[in-house]
Amino acid sequence: MKFLFIEAKYDGIIKVPKSVIEKLPQTIGLFFTVQFIDSLESIKKDIEKTGRTVKLLKGKHTKQPGQIYGCNLEKFDGVDAFLYVGDGLFHPKALVLGNEQHVHIWNPVDKKYSVVTKSLMEKEVKRQKAAYSSFLMKENIGVLVSTKSGQSYLQQALKLKEKYPEKNFYYIAFDTIEFDKLEDFPFVDVWVNTACPRIGWDDTKRTAKPMVDLGTVL
Repeated sequence: MKFLFIEAKYDGIIKVPKSVIEKLPQTIGLFFTVQFIDSLESIKKDIEKTGRTVKLLKGKHTKQPGQIYGCNLEKFDGVDAFLYVGDGLFHPKALVLGNEQHVHIWNPVDKKYSVVTKSLMEKEVKRQKAAYSSFLMKENIGVLVSTKSGQSYLQQALKLKEKYPEKNFYYIAFDTIEFDKLEDFPFVDVWVNTACPRIGWDDTKRTAKPMVDLGTVL
């Protein structure tokens, strides 16, 4: 089976209002989702005209600088804050989870401005810290390994045995996680997610057992 990926672009003209630009600090990391990224250069120039510095940062898996994926929980240095141009909170939350800086948001669809800070993610951060503590204390660990292209990290997951020889690891392969099926493994104390890292943040409420991401424990 062959797949053809076609980027869906936004047809409208995107401008970030001066009133929003004036709220930005001196050095900004500028990010877009693929739908709006054609407006990157024009918005970058508008911000730079105010004397601010704009940096186009690139994630590990993105196609071009300035593009963001929701699964990119990466740390970006050298900026005072981020400006995300797009709709929804899924992508800016990824920036907040990976960084300490605030994320300024301009939604070009409903023309609304907002700011997301680390404090808004406090519950999620505390939940992850508690899950990590459980991982260190417990012996029976279930490792969720995706079979999807781009999300399969079995070789990295196997390194857990080397790093934590005192623990028992049970590797479970899947295409799409069915969280109710995890209850079929009552002997598992803690789950390790090796697929999209956002599963370990956004979906932990869907399982009774703690869940951590592979990058946290490896």
